Amino acid sequence: MPQFFSNKRLILLLVGVIFLVALISFSLRDRQNASLPEQIIKDTVGFGQSLVSKPTHYVTGIFNNVDALLNTYDENKRLKSRLEEFAVLQGEVNDLKIENDKFRDLVDKKEDLKKFNPIQATVIARNPDQWEEKLILDQGTMDGIKVNMAVRTSEGLIGKIVQTTPYTSEVELLTTNNTNYRVSAVVSNKKQVFGLIEGFDEKRNELILKRIDSSLNVKKGDKVMTSGLGGIFPKGILIGEVTKVTTDDFGLTKLAYVKPAANFSMLDHVIIAKRDSINIDGSDGSSTNKDQTNKIKSDTTGDGE
Repeated sequence: MPQFFSNKRLILLLVGVIFLVALISFSLRDRQNASLPEQIIKDTVGFGQSLVSKPTHYVTGIFNNVDALLNTYDENKRLKSRLEEFAVLQGEVNDLKIENDKFRDLVDKKEDLKKFNPIQATVIARNPDQWEEKLILDQGTMDGIKVNMAVRTSEGLIGKIVQTTPYTSEVELLTTNNTNYRVSAVVSNKKQVFGLIEGFDEKRNELILKRIDSSLNVKKGDKVMTSGLGGIFPKGILIGEVTKVTTDDFGLTKLAYVKPAANFSMLDHVIIAKRDSINIDGSDGSSTNKDQTNKIKSDTTGDGE
């Protein structure tokens, strides 16, 4: 009898192991539908999880809403303070505009050096032999384009119109080898530092800003913009950034290398600055104004500004 029970327990153990292995094999099969026991277990567990998760999400949502309200309140306070600052700034701008109009009335100067009407144009041709010098646009005299109008991109100044036809116009770029091409420029600094963009350094791939007063401070990183004094280029158009400052060949004035703001190798869409001509002969007829304007004319003689 003891041997029989012992064998019986062994047989039951083996049967249990076989049944367990069969269940494992059955559960590991790739099946699209769960078995009835699995369905019961999964549904029961899922129901229990939903009972726990819904209240949890509800409580979490309440805390998130409270936190969002607090953040909204703080953000609202910040925005109100910014609006107050903006209102103050707007008032200052209006005051400055009024003062500016008064000063213009005093000197009888009606023209705004920054004012121009933008005309969109597309580059339709570019001569490989003059890739860094000229390009052709799809706007001409029929569109109101005239010689000497400034041309720019969204990044900065690129050149000016030098020839027109009824439906096209030719642009001479700042990177031209034309020695008579000059642009009156100003360095953005604590003091107004004037100079002339004259020439292009092919080795450095940078513009050359010359005739800078040696007593004035110009440093690397200063922005160079059009001065608007020559009557061609509107005031305030970005030309580039100073990368190096040195002296000219005679040591009398400073010379700066300017990295162009615009990408001259990738030009497809440009903006033509259509503006009224500027009278630089002096409006009051005084000898001082005449001397200054004559100096500007002499500095900008040639094909440039």
